[in-house]
Amino acid sequence: MSRRVFVLDTNVLMHDPTALFRFQEHDVYLPMVVLEELDAGKKGVSEVARNVRQVSRFLDQLMSGRSHEEIERGIDLNAVLARYNGQSDRADASGRLFFETRPPQTDLPAVLPGNKADNSILLTALSLRAELPDRDVILVSKDINLRIKAAVIGIEAEDYYSDKVLEDVDLLFSGYAELPGNFWESFADSLDSWHEEGRTFYRVEGPMVREWHQNQFLHFEHENDVELIVRDIQGDAATLELADDYRENKHAVWGVHARNREQNFALNLLMDPEVDFVTLLGAAGTGKTLLTLAAGLAQALDEQRYREIVMTRVTVPVGEDIGFLPGTEEEKMTPWMGALMDNLEVLTGSLDGSDWERAATNELLSKRIKIRSVNFMRGRTFLHRYIILDEAQNLTPKQMKTLITRAGPGTKIVCLGNLSQIDTPYLTETTSGLTNVVDRFRGWRHAGHVTLARGERSRLADYASEKL
Repeated sequence: MSRRVFVLDTNVLMHDPTALFRFQEHDVYLPMVVLEELDAGKKGVSEVARNVRQVSRFLDQLMSGRSHEEIERGIDLNAVLARYNGQSDRADASGRLFFETRPPQTDLPAVLPGNKADNSILLTALSLRAELPDRDVILVSKDINLRIKAAVIGIEAEDYYSDKVLEDVDLLFSGYAELPGNFWESFADSLDSWHEEGRTFYRVEGPMVREWHQNQFLHFEHENDVELIVRDIQGDAATLELADDYRENKHAVWGVHARNREQNFALNLLMDPEVDFVTLLGAAGTGKTLLTLAAGLAQALDEQRYREIVMTRVTVPVGEDIGFLPGTEEEKMTPWMGALMDNLEVLTGSLDGSDWERAATNELLSKRIKIRSVNFMRGRTFLHRYIILDEAQNLTPKQMKTLITRAGPGTKIVCLGNLSQIDTPYLTETTSGLTNVVDRFRGWRHAGHVTLARGERSRLADYASEKL
């Protein structure tokens, strides 16, 4: 395959500053209007502004000490990669970077009048295609409308795929797998079982083990059958542990029982002190927040495992923004934390006792549950905290990394989200930071994931989630 030329739109660099190095042996071309738009977007403290400044630093390193003739011939992208620590996974960027140094040698079609920035990028792509007839010129943009206009005038255009974890979100790891009915018979020759500190373990060996991951749940077709957790994998051998049962008539968590198999899996992860990072995906009404909060209260108040519960979420509005909110950081975040208040009402309302006792409980809980803003997390370290990150589907992979790396010794982070409710611009199900961590943490012995499939909020909410 011949080396291609990729013309980058501004929004690609605003979304991923390292996009310059993501095209392997192919060349990258930056129109002058892209540099103009980057310059206009560099001010501020937003994630986009930070990304723009990082792009400018990359370009400055690439062009440092180079003459105009060298820039005309193209700049070797490996020149900056060699000095960019921690990016060894992008060391195969063997293409060259070109800038628009001459005016376009062609005109835009009459169907695209005016001097909009998008039209200037299209004009650059047209001119480049005429200049390089033996090369494939491809416009890369996250702007759907620009890609449509490019297709209309005959320019090949595509989305930016390098930040996608999966091609299809349906392939995302669910956290559990169904076992065949003859599972015990197929492992009869290698099966070993024992009890240790009140827990039951099994050791099995066979080719089926290669498909499993640590902290993955295994279950049979019938709901009331045994459920297992993969605790260790060594080649074709695996150690399985019998999962706890938090359903009705069994032990509850802060008064909450698991209502289905997936909720029981989630409570096993949330209550496990050896699991530091938990991700829960699910549609509205599947119990993500209620289970997480109940597990946090049980471990922070009853078991004294954590000092306090910290709850946060990214503040992306669903509709029009209502403007600035008065008060302290916690008061500003309170309107965003309706889910916390609703679930606390459920948890305290189920407690036995008088109204005075419930009021005293609420006062105690308010001192052990802190509401914090994502905007002020950089540089912080949380020690022995139970951190709940709600609406995590609206975070970019970089933002997610910033938040997870705040965890100090003894801290557990739980990320909750619904990939069908993304409100952040240019973020999709396959590029969300939540999708990224579910895939990257799969198989780590101190992390676990469960996709909650069945709604338990109400028959109305279940029907609406299915039909609307």
